[in-house]
Formats: sequence, C-alpha cells, structure tokens
Amino acid sequence: MAEIGILQLGMTDWNEVYTMPDNVVLDHTDVLEKPLQKPYDMFFLDRTPTDKEIELLYPAVKAYTLFVTRNVEVEGQTKWLCRSRKAQYIEESKIQQFLTEESRYYFSRPYGEKFSLRDVAIAQGFRGNVKWNGNENVLLEADFGEQFRQAAYWRYNSPVSRGQMMDFWLEYDKDPSVQIRVILILFAAGSACQMLKRWELDEKALEQVVQVEGSKKDGTFFVSVQAKGKGRLWLTALHKRVSRGSHGYFLPGGQRYVTSRREEAFCYFEPGDLKPPLCVYFAGYKTLQGFEGYYMMKRLGCPFLLLSEPRLEGGGFYMGSSEYEYMFEKAIRSHMEELGFTPDQVILSGLSMGTFGALYYGCDIRPHAMIVGKPLVHIGNVAANEKYLRPSGFPTSLDVLHSQCKDLGEKEIERLNDKFWKKFDKTDWGNSRFAVAYMIEDDYDADAYEELLSHLRSDGVQAYGKGLHGRHNDNTMGIIHWFLSQYKKILREDFGRRTDQ
Repeated sequence: MAEIGILQLGMTDWNEVYTMPDNVVLDHTDVLEKPLQKPYDMFFLDRTPTDKEIELLYPAVKAYTLFVTRNVEVEGQTKWLCRSRKAQYIEESKIQQFLTEESRYYFSRPYGEKFSLRDVAIAQGFRGNVKWNGNENVLLEADFGEQFRQAAYWRYNSPVSRGQMMDFWLEYDKDPSVQIRVILILFAAGSACQMLKRWELDEKALEQVVQVEGSKKDGTFFVSVQAKGKGRLWLTALHKRVSRGSHGYFLPGGQRYVTSRREEAFCYFEPGDLKPPLCVYFAGYKTLQGFEGYYMMKRLGCPFLLLSEPRLEGGGFYMGSSEYEYMFEKAIRSHMEELGFTPDQVILSGLSMGTFGALYYGCDIRPHAMIVGKPLVHIGNVAANEKYLRPSGFPTSLDVLHSQCKDLGEKEIERLNDKFWKKFDKTDWGNSRFAVAYMIEDDYDADAYEELLSHLRSDGVQAYGKGLHGRHNDNTMGIIHWFLSQYKKILREDFGRRTDQ
C-alpha cells in the first residue's frame, strides 16, 4: 500500500494518542514557523492556526485534504482557509477509525485506465455474430441460452497491489431480452490458478461503480462477461481505477457524472483564493484516465475547474446526447454559483481536443475569455483527413465521427462539422475575448483559426492569435508556452492579478 504522509498541527502529538496504520507517517508540530520542506497527503488542524501559519499552510495544502477538529475556531482567516481548501470537520471520536480505514484513500498518485477493446476475446463455443466497431464497442448477437455462460472476456489480467481498493465500471448496452453478469476473479500475482477472491456482479450491482478490495498479497484481476437470453449485447468499455473510496474520483474531491446510457464525465474543482476568475480547463486526448493540467492551473492561483471524459480511445470531444452535454454545462454553472461568479468572471480553455470543449460550451456560458491552443472545430474534417492527409495518425477521429453520426460518409462529415457551427453562430460573442495559438500546417484541422475569425461577427468581440509552423503535434511545448502567457496576460490586465509568483 502507498505510504500516506500527514501533518498535524496541535498541542498534543497524535502519535501518542492514536495507533497509526503501517503505511501512515504522521508528523506533529505545535508551531509552524517556516515553509514545509516536503509534501503531505493530508493535514489535520487541532488548534486554531495563526495568520502567519495560514500563509504557510495555504500553498502546501491541497483541496479536500484538510481536516479540522472542534478545537479549531473557524473564523476570519481560518474560515477563509477552510473554504479555500474545502476543509472537512472530523469528530474526535472518529479520528482513530478515520486514520485506520479512510486515510489509505489519500494516496498521492492517482491511476485509471480503460481495458482495450482489442483485448476482448469471444468465449470458446460462442455461436452468433460478432462485430467490432472500432474503439466504440463490440456487438455480440446470439441466443446465449437459458443459463448464464461466458460470452466474452479480456485476454490480459490486470495487476493490483496488496490491500488496494479498485473501482470497476462497465459501459454496455443490451436488448431487454438479454441479461448479463460480470465475473471478477483475483489471482495471486504470477499465477493463473491460485484464486484469492471471486465476485459475481449482477445488473443491479453494475448500476453503481463496483469497488473491490485486493487481498493481502499482490494479484491480478481476470474479468469475464456472462450472458443469457436471446438478442444483442454491446460491450463498450471496461474501466479500472485505483479507488478513492467515498472521497472522490482520481483526486480527493473529484466528481463523477454519468448518463442513463452509462457514459461518464469527470470534474475537479479547487476554490483557490476565491477571487475571480474561475479558470476552466478541458483535458485533451488522454488514454490514461484522470485530470489533466492540475499543477498548471493550480500555479495560476485562481479558482479552477478541470473537466475530462473517458469515452472511446482517449476522449470523444465532449459531444454526445443532450443529457451528456448538459453535464458539462451543469458542472461549470454549479461552481460559478458556488463562487458567486458571473460569466464575465470565467475563462474557458483547452488544448487540442480540449479546445472543442472550451469553444463548444463557451456558447452556453459566454465567458469573459477563451484561451485555446491547436483549435479543432471541424471534427468531421479531422476524421476525413485520416484517409489521405494523416493516415493512421489519429484513428480516434473516425470513432468520434461514427459514434456521433453512425456512418463515415461525406454527409456525416458535414453534419458533424455543422454541429459546432450551428451552436457557435447563434451565440452573441460581444463580451468575449479569444486568444488562439494554432499550427500553420495543421494536419488535423487546417482552417480552424481562419474559420473562427470569419464566424466572429458580434460587435465588440476581441480575437487574436499566434501561428507556429508545423503540423498538429510538431510543437506542443511552443503552444503551451503561448497558452500560459495569454492566461497570465488576461489575469494581469483584466483581473488585476499578479502573475510573477
């Protein structure tokens, strides 16, 4: 199990009061006089900190990892710190239980992955039709029989460390006439026959994220899907993440949204110094799951919101059903409301795939500014370029086109392009500012910047950009450098923030 580092500020050393789990190291201090020399995963305040101590704690404490006891007077600057870091109250009678059972979920390194559809194997003896739809799903159509029996499984077992809790989430769809269940088997590491644990998960259990705990030994998970009945079964994705228990997803405090079709979206909110603006960052293409840009956004010092989505191979450009798209708008607006911010106190941003999310949901929010690097707006064209201009360069674009339009023809390409412009052209951008860094020889969406300029017809809109020579992925660091320079420029000029810290 990962080692958990805790700093406790108070008069009494908790090492002398409570029993620490083997993986927990608690450092006690009765006075905090200088900046912390090492990072900690959790912080406990057992007395009211001074204003000087709050100055030292603020940059060191991550949101959702601060806990206060009844000995803390939550007023003045202490109240500000607690709100900024989303502090939680803990009762004295529950401290030992929390240290023993819950502290393990505050590990420093999150991890999440999706099992590849290429690794789905069809059960021996299966009699029916099988169709792979790229990285979108696998369709099985058959008479599965009257009793549950294996329909498919993932070829490669997935490792789990001893004592680790894992989250599993299966994306699937089926005809009402088909029933399924998932079989999880934990084998000892290095063995294909020494079974440590076994779980049978019916459809009721699969309605929620399934949390399973490893054993006292390292192991590997084998995952199998059983089915019965007659009809169609779509296996879309199997996700595995190191669990935070009830404390969030990926990061402590990470939020998860899910549609009726089992599609997920994630957001992480940190209140920062509680002053405008709220900086929203949409993650780009990402095969390993989690939140992108955490340290980049945290260094800006503002309240920030990270958004990500795990569909297809590395993301589906934040598009989907109205139910799915509403989740992103809801996430942004709910945190604007929490802060008491108006649209002119919001910045939307993203890189590559994330630019589509920023611009697309900018139509709903109408923020003060949008800062984007390597913009992609003609997603139909991005897919079309896969055939001749960029063969095998970004096949996920074909998955996006097919998942949105159910085909890959010229009409579908145009329809997907139009999905963006129909929304963009109906928006009054008169109070917004666009800062765009683009690749001059972009092989994904060559006309994105020029088209954005031509569609910005609102009075008072501001737009400017910087072009760098190269294809889409030739100078990512140059794009990021300009991207961050524009963030600092807007924070300094429009919000009076210092950006030299």
